Amino acid sequence: MSKPKRWLRILIPALLILAWFTGAGLGGPLFGKVDEVSSNDSTAYLPDSADATAVQKVLADFSGENAIPAIAIFTSDSTLTDAQLDSITAALDKAPTVEGVNANLSPAIPSEDGKAAQAFIPIDADSDIGDAVTALSAQLKTDVADGVAVAITGPAGFTADLVAGFAGIDGLLLGVALLAVFVILILVYRSLLLPVVVLSTSLFALCVALLTVWWLAKWGVLLLSGQTQGILFILVIGAATDYSLLFVSRFREELRTTEDKWQATLRAWKGSVEPILASGGTVIAGLLCLLLSDLKSNSTLGPVAALGIVFAMLAALTLLPSLLFTFGRAVFWPRRPRFEPDVVEAEHGMPQKGLWAGLARLVRKRPRAIWVATTLVLLMGAVGITQLKADGVAQSELVLGASEARDGQAALGEHFPGGSGSPTYVLTPEAKQQQVADILLTHDGVSSVSISAKDSVTGSATVTADGIVAQGPPGTEPPAPTVVDGHVLLQATLTDAADSTAAAATVRDLRTQLDGTDALVGGVTATRIDTDDASIHDRNLIIPLILVVILLILMVLLRAVVAPVLLILTTVLSFGTAMGVSALVFNGIFDFPGADAAVPLFGFVFLVALGIDYNIFLMTRVREESVKHGTRHGVLRGLAITGGVITSAGLVLAATFAALSVIPILFLVQLAFIVAFGVLLDTFVVRTLLVPALTYDIGPAIWWPSKLARAEQPDDPAVDGAEPAPGTRADLRRARR
Repeated sequence: MSKPKRWLRILIPALLILAWFTGAGLGGPLFGKVDEVSSNDSTAYLPDSADATAVQKVLADFSGENAIPAIAIFTSDSTLTDAQLDSITAALDKAPTVEGVNANLSPAIPSEDGKAAQAFIPIDADSDIGDAVTALSAQLKTDVADGVAVAITGPAGFTADLVAGFAGIDGLLLGVALLAVFVILILVYRSLLLPVVVLSTSLFALCVALLTVWWLAKWGVLLLSGQTQGILFILVIGAATDYSLLFVSRFREELRTTEDKWQATLRAWKGSVEPILASGGTVIAGLLCLLLSDLKSNSTLGPVAALGIVFAMLAALTLLPSLLFTFGRAVFWPRRPRFEPDVVEAEHGMPQKGLWAGLARLVRKRPRAIWVATTLVLLMGAVGITQLKADGVAQSELVLGASEARDGQAALGEHFPGGSGSPTYVLTPEAKQQQVADILLTHDGVSSVSISAKDSVTGSATVTADGIVAQGPPGTEPPAPTVVDGHVLLQATLTDAADSTAAAATVRDLRTQLDGTDALVGGVTATRIDTDDASIHDRNLIIPLILVVILLILMVLLRAVVAPVLLILTTVLSFGTAMGVSALVFNGIFDFPGADAAVPLFGFVFLVALGIDYNIFLMTRVREESVKHGTRHGVLRGLAITGGVITSAGLVLAATFAALSVIPILFLVQLAFIVAFGVLLDTFVVRTLLVPALTYDIGPAIWWPSKLARAEQPDDPAVDGAEPAPGTRADLRRARR
C-alpha cells in the first residue's frame, strides 16, 4: 500500500478539523436553549399503562384549561385580622396580571384556627413555570398586609424549584467540569497546549452531540429533561477525555520510535481504535438496554447518552488525531518526547522505573495475597449496601437547600389537612360515582372528597355519603358534575402530605379497595407510586441484561471466556462496594432522607459500563503483550505501560461526575458521589491491584478456550531485568522436565 501524498496528509486533517469546527459552531448556541425542548413534568415520563398517566391525560377535559395548580399559603403568628384578609383578597384579585397565571383562581379559604388562608392559583402549563411562580410570589408578598407571610407551594411550586435547581446546568456545571479536567491534565502532563487540545476535543464532541439531541427533541423523537441534560454533558466530557488520553498515550509512545509525525499518528490510531471502539461500544450497549425501561426518563436517557458516547468516540478518533498531527511534538511542550528508539528497545517498550513498574514487581511477588486481600476489603465495603434506602423520596426533598415550596407545604400541613392543594384524583364511571365516593370517604387517610362540577365557584362540589352537596348559600341546587366520556372526576384530599409515605400507603390501599369499580387513581401521590414501581421493575430487568450484554462483548474482544467472566465479577464487586460505602455516607454523613428508586440502576449503568472501560484498556494491552511475551509477563507489562494513562482517565472521569454535585438536585448529588467514588475504586484498587494480581495468579488459563491459553510464547526479560518471566517458554521447558 503506497503512502498518501504529502498534500493528502495536510488536507485530510484540515477537512476533519473544519467539519468539527462547523458542527461545534452550530451546536454551541444551543446551550442556553435546551429548556425550549425539555420537560421536567414527572407524569410525562410514566409508562402509558400507568393509572396516573391515564388520569393526567384527561384532567384538562374536566378543568377546561391546561394548567398546573399552585397553592398560595398565607400565614400569621396570630389570628388573621379582617384587614389582613382583605389585603389577601386584593392581592389575589391582582394575581392574574402576572404572566402565566390564569384568571380562574379560587378565593382565599381560611383555616379552622384562623391563622392561615390558602388559595388555588392555576399556572398555564405552556408558560415558563419557574418565572411565573417567582413573579407571583414576589407580587403577593408585596401586596399583602404586614404580618402575613406568603409561600407558593403545590405542584407548580415544586416544579419551579426543579427549574431553579437545573438552572446551572448550561453554565455552572459545564464550567466546573471543564475546569476540573483542565487542572488534572495540567498536573499530569505539565503542558499548557495538550490540555487545551484534549478539552477542545471533548467540548466539540459535546457541541455536536447537543446539536443532534436538541433537534431530535425538537422533532419529538426524544424526550429531554434537566436530569438527562446534566448526565449527557458530564458523560460526553468524561468519556471523550478518557478516549483522548488513551490516544495521546499511544501517540507519545510512537513519537519515541519514529520521527515522522504522520506515521506516529497512524500507528497511534491503529493501536487505539480497538480499545476505544470496544470501550465505547460497551457503554453504548449498556445504555441502549435502558430502552427496555417502563419509565420513560430511563428509556429516553439510553439513546441520548448513547449518542453522546458515539460523538465522544468519533472526536477522539478523528478530531484529536488531526490536532495532534498538526502540532506534532510541540503539543507536549515543554516536555516534548524525544526520538529515542535505542532507549525504547533497551526498555523492551516497558518502563523500568516509577510507580507502575514498582506495582508490577509487587504483583509479580505476591499475586495471591494481593487479590485475596483486596477482594476481602471490597466485600466488607459491599455489606453497607443493605443500608441503602432507595425506595423513593418525597417530592419536597428532591431539591437541596432552601425551598419556598417545601416551607409552604409545611405551613399548609400545620393549618390544613396534609394533602390540601395536591388532591388524589379518581376517575370513575358516572354510574359508580357514589359507590367510589363512599369508599373514599370511609378511609381514614381521606379528609374530604369533592367532584369536578361545571357551575361551582371553585370548579368542584363537596361529596358526602348522602350525595353531592352544593357549595354556596343554603337552598341552592347541587351543581352538575362534569362528565367526560361517561366518567366523572373525584378529588380526594388526604389527611397526610401528598408526597409522604403515609399518603402513598393510603393511595395503594385505595387502589386495592377500588378494584372492580373501573376507577383509576392519579395525582401527585399516585404519580410517585407509579414512578417508584416502574423504577424497581426497570432495575430488576435491566441490570442482569446489561451484565449479559457486556459479558458477550468482552468475550468477542478478548477471544476468551475466563477473562471476561472474571472482569464482570470484579466490576460487580466494585459496584457493590461503591453502593455500600455510598449508603453509609448518605445516611451517616449527609443525612439524606433516602434515595430515588432509580439511583441503583443509574449507578450500575455508569459504574459497570464505564468501569469496565479501564479493564478493557488494561486487558486489551495485556493480551497484546501476552502474544509476544507470555501471559504473566504480559500482565506486568500491561500494568506498567497503561498505569499512568488509565489513572489519569479515572481521575478525569471521577472529577467530571463529581461536578454534578454543584446542581442542588438530590438525585444528581447522589449519582455524582456514587460514580465518582466507584470510578476511583475501579482505578486505584480493582484495575491496579485486583485484576492484575488475579490474572497473574491464574496465568495462561485466563485466555481459555483460545489458543493463547495453550501456546508457548517467546522469552522476555522479567520486569526487573534479572530473569525470564514466569509463564514464558523457559518456564514451560522447566515444567516439562
